[in-house]
Amino acid sequence: MPQLPDRPDLAQLRRQARELHRAAADGDPGALRRVRQVSEKTTLSTAQLALAREYGFPSWPRLRDEVLGAERRSVPAADGPGAPAPVKFADAGELIDDQYADRPQLRPILDAVLALLPALGPVTVQARKTLVSLVSPRRTFAVVRATTKDRVDLGLRLDGAEPGGRLQSAKGIGGGGATVRIALRRPEDIDDEARGLIVRAYEENTAPPPPRRPARRPGAVAGTMTVVIEGSELPGRTCRPEPDGRGHENVHVALGGRSTDRPSLTMSNKPGMAIEPVPGDAPAARWEMPVTVRRDDAGFDFAGPYVRGVRDDRHLGLIWGDLQGDGTLQVFRGAKLRLVDVDPGLVEQAIRPGRKLVARIRLTDARGNPICARVHPPYLTWSATGPCAVSGA
Repeated sequence: MPQLPDRPDLAQLRRQARELHRAAADGDPGALRRVRQVSEKTTLSTAQLALAREYGFPSWPRLRDEVLGAERRSVPAADGPGAPAPVKFADAGELIDDQYADRPQLRPILDAVLALLPALGPVTVQARKTLVSLVSPRRTFAVVRATTKDRVDLGLRLDGAEPGGRLQSAKGIGGGGATVRIALRRPEDIDDEARGLIVRAYEENTAPPPPRRPARRPGAVAGTMTVVIEGSELPGRTCRPEPDGRGHENVHVALGGRSTDRPSLTMSNKPGMAIEPVPGDAPAARWEMPVTVRRDDAGFDFAGPYVRGVRDDRHLGLIWGDLQGDGTLQVFRGAKLRLVDVDPGLVEQAIRPGRKLVARIRLTDARGNPICARVHPPYLTWSATGPCAVSGA
């Protein structure tokens, strides 16, 4: 019976299992004989089991755990802040092996990410069927998913991060609260920039949350203003926001909110209603709605069935989606028009009788796709209309 070396290499054992599986699948008599010792099936799992039995272990997970334990024992003991932190694998090994069984060339990318964990602090590695979650003592800070046969996506939970540069939308990555993702095609893509973002995600999601502020009593109602959203430069009925993502063929844009008396669509993948949907190739779009304005020591606050977000993020939302054959809207992105960014002087004007607050928004971004996320000038401008009203950014 072969013996494990003093410093076993898990990557080498995985390669041995893959080579045994390939040889057995090709009909090699010796390889078939070894696999048939444990099963009549010729799969990667049975090859792993056969290899584990040859080394004297009852299962592949037991062999893997022994190797990981040997690797941890080989790290010199250290005291103080420089000591490696423990990394726990919460029964993740077999699920991870299954994720990469048909794309072994991507496994070194995951291994390069996992190699960074001891330097971060305590981390638990959890696995589901299609992704690996990296969990700090507080919550998940990153997920890793072998999305295609040639790409691994590293999803990161970063407060305030928006797509741009290497950071892409985390839509579709599948969990963990990731807000952005990085596409990785080789281990070398884990460079200084990527490592810095992983460290930032860990630190943001390990620190205790800020203490909850006492509930603020709503301010007195200052009035109700009418808000008009005027949309121009719509992007068309078709788009593909992510170069390697799915395309959209029947794009519509609608106002988010609650209403029982306005034309609206049910959203198939989100709660709520898509109000007064407009085709993506329309010449223009327009929505009008009432917003309650309150005033307290902190300034203006906004409320109503069309207002979303917490106090410092009150906004109106536009919803982009594909109109389905069953009449529902499948949402793929949204845009924020933040009321808290409006000049208070414009709000003062808009709550006066006969006046309105107007948001003029260009609905196509610089890449020709539907505008999304928080919208800034020059794509969005606010003004007050009516007697003696003026404009503002």
